[in-house]
Amino acid sequence: MKLFEWIFDPYSYPFWIFIFSIIAAVLVALIISFSAYVKFVYPNAKFEAMGNPYVEDKGLISIIDSRNLSDFKEHLNALKDYKVEGETSNELQESLDKSFLMTVEMMKKDSSKKMNEFYNTYLEKIDIYLVKNILKNKLLEKTSDETIISRAILPSTKELLHNIINAEKEDLQSILKTYGFSEEIVDSISDKDTDFLLLDSSIDKYVMKRFKTVKVPYKCEQAKQKFVKTMIDIQNIKNVLRAKQLDYDEQSCMKLFLGEGREIASWKYKEITEADSVSQVISSLEGTSYYNELKDAIEQYNKEQSVQVLENALDRNFLKQMKDISTQNYVTIGPTIKFLVSKEFEIKNLKIVAKGVDEHLSSELIKGFLIKEAA
Repeated sequence: MKLFEWIFDPYSYPFWIFIFSIIAAVLVALIISFSAYVKFVYPNAKFEAMGNPYVEDKGLISIIDSRNLSDFKEHLNALKDYKVEGETSNELQESLDKSFLMTVEMMKKDSSKKMNEFYNTYLEKIDIYLVKNILKNKLLEKTSDETIISRAILPSTKELLHNIINAEKEDLQSILKTYGFSEEIVDSISDKDTDFLLLDSSIDKYVMKRFKTVKVPYKCEQAKQKFVKTMIDIQNIKNVLRAKQLDYDEQSCMKLFLGEGREIASWKYKEITEADSVSQVISSLEGTSYYNELKDAIEQYNKEQSVQVLENALDRNFLKQMKDISTQNYVTIGPTIKFLVSKEFEIKNLKIVAKGVDEHLSSELIKGFLIKEAA
């Protein structure tokens, strides 16, 4: 008892040491918490100021009606964030891809170094379809055009594509192991007859796992996981929609499962795969946040019989959910994720417009392919 009286005696040294220790601990906690926010103040303000005009009606209308590619380029380069080059549609699209890479490099420079691996993983996600295509060609003993290498964003992807193209079929497993791909991917090409559905999903799962485990700054993990799980949900739904359009059976659909997301648990995914048609897949999603957009698009799907209509609806939903993440995590990673995702869709939209203008497609036809942020 006397010990406690001595410690809490305001005239004793231990009392003041105890008080200052508490104050120091509180200050350290506050500094750690505050530093997490400070690192996002400048980049988030910059990204918000730049915006993404080409996922909005107003911005897109200004370029859809371009008379020709020269007019398109002039309109686009009037905005300080773009400086595209080229005379043909292909050249302009390649320039737009470079523009996206430059944007990500700008984001890296302005953000905390702890965000670098997240940005690299995002670029890897975009590059991965090239790896899939080259791998399939090699396994099917088809010749791949080496010019495809120039379409990759990351230097590591360019190197990987070059090695796959120039490798013997039996060396593919060793190459994939060297580049850190999962055992599941390596094993999926070990048989004589590769299961390409399984290979596709294994590669997609690898990318999603990379996102799940990639480190981000303090207090950003929850927002990052919400982003990743939403992406998994949407890709799972897209996979089933495509599969049902192609009359795949339930067993084949299950091979495409990328894991559980925010709303699509394994039991829900199985339930979706049991649907007999695309319309029934959409009906089985009632109660999820993905249902309304798909329900609104079903009439157009029935008219065109194109799953792309439904995929576009899911992409609009994804943009909407990224906007929600931005609002809910405004002082940390939220605006960064929203800007990055919107920039990717913005580049896709601009490439579609460039191709449409070059082929003299009507404005209305071009609009049907674009992904716009909900008002």
